[in-house]
Amino acid sequence: MKTFSGRRTRILAATTATAGLVLVAACTSSDNGGSGSKTAADGVELVKAGQLTTCTHLPYPPFQSEIDGKVQGFDVSLIDLVAGDLGVKQQILDTPFENFKTGAFLNSGECDLAAAGMTITAERKKNVDFSDPYFDATQALLVDKNAGVTSLADAKAKKVKLGAQAQTTGEDYAKSQGFDPVSFESSDAVLNGLRTGQVKAVVIDYPVVQGWLKDKANAAALKLADNINTGEQYGFTVKKGNTKLLAAINKAIKDAKADGTYKKLYEKWIGPYDTSAASPSAS
Repeated sequence: MKTFSGRRTRILAATTATAGLVLVAACTSSDNGGSGSKTAADGVELVKAGQLTTCTHLPYPPFQSEIDGKVQGFDVSLIDLVAGDLGVKQQILDTPFENFKTGAFLNSGECDLAAAGMTITAERKKNVDFSDPYFDATQALLVDKNAGVTSLADAKAKKVKLGAQAQTTGEDYAKSQGFDPVSFESSDAVLNGLRTGQVKAVVIDYPVVQGWLKDKANAAALKLADNINTGEQYGFTVKKGNTKLLAAINKAIKDAKADGTYKKLYEKWIGPYDTSAASPSAS
């Protein structure tokens, strides 16, 4: 999972983005409850009345990205289910990822939860409470077809210049394998670095690569050289001790897996459904 640094916080707009802060509702069919109370269903306390405020970090398709002027993706759709259960709408705030690791925006009351394709780690658990795992993730090695690279070991042997997204588990893994990767600020920058020849290979989450290779131009120039199972799982986060919201998130994940909604969303945003994704083991 990824992060950028030095990026200004913004609230996503449903139409056109401006330099200022603009408010937008993510795609959801729930209403706002109309009571003006910060207490939602099941006694869940919200930072703002009538809305479930989600911190994310854009772009990170297929989990969250702006599509047709709206923030959409797998994470967005799952949290819409939580918002619906609580009788409110989801609102999305785009923030620097380093704040996710510290829980800063949760602790300051700017967001109720964070949803950003974030890997569950022991270090992060010190600052935030994670939901049950909702996605099993692997890392991928994507290479320029002309680089002649067939695996991560091959890339190392040939001393290929490797890129990764800054402060992510992919970057950490590359370093653990003896690489000194070029750090890119965003997933978009990673792809651009590969396409423009700044690097010849990149390590990043496999679902992101899946999305990139759906583009014909990318598929013509790039190829998946290695799929690396690092045992990572994604989770949503809440402020430490926010047990009621955490329970609501876990319930929504469990219900979605039980009634087939999770499968439909997985196939829409990720790809062919793997039954193991519905019941990942605990981290």
